[in-house]
Amino acid sequence: MTALILIAIDLVAMAALVFGLYFPRHCRADLVAAFLGVNVGVLAVTIILANSTVSAGLGLGLFGVLSIIRLRSDQISQTEIAYYFASLALGLLTGMSSAVTPLLGGLIALILVALAFGDSKLIFGRYTSQTVQLDRAIADPAELKAALEQRLGASVASVNVVKLDLVNDLTLVDVRSKVA
Repeated sequence: MTALILIAIDLVAMAALVFGLYFPRHCRADLVAAFLGVNVGVLAVTIILANSTVSAGLGLGLFGVLSIIRLRSDQISQTEIAYYFASLALGLLTGMSSAVTPLLGGLIALILVALAFGDSKLIFGRYTSQTVQLDRAIADPAELKAALEQRLGASVASVNVVKLDLVNDLTLVDVRSKVA
């Protein structure tokens, strides 16, 4: 019963972190799945490690294996990283278990449900994140936002100027928007 209470506390804390703090401020839907997948995967693996007879060295080694995922890579999206981590966590959970238990089944289901929710197109399908290059240099934030909304036909949630080239009259921005 204690494990279930701890899982509930973790899920409530993650809901507050992801949906109360991160998403309203940054509107990056692809990272919602990544945060949920990584959190639930780590939670599941650590619960199994805490309840098993394996040594701490093996547990640290397994987390070393999980750390090979490159979170800074542009070649794989944040959502794909979440799925990659979840697949590793599922393999570790089932591989380290000596018997099929309700706890194991529940942890596997928790990983799957977290990713299904975090990667839901019904919830986050209207939010996008893209890099846009404008054919003129726009230094004024209000003017930049208006130009992007007009060109993208979307409500711009946030803009991060990556490069402002006054010589070649170009603006490169990272835009997070919500399609109407």
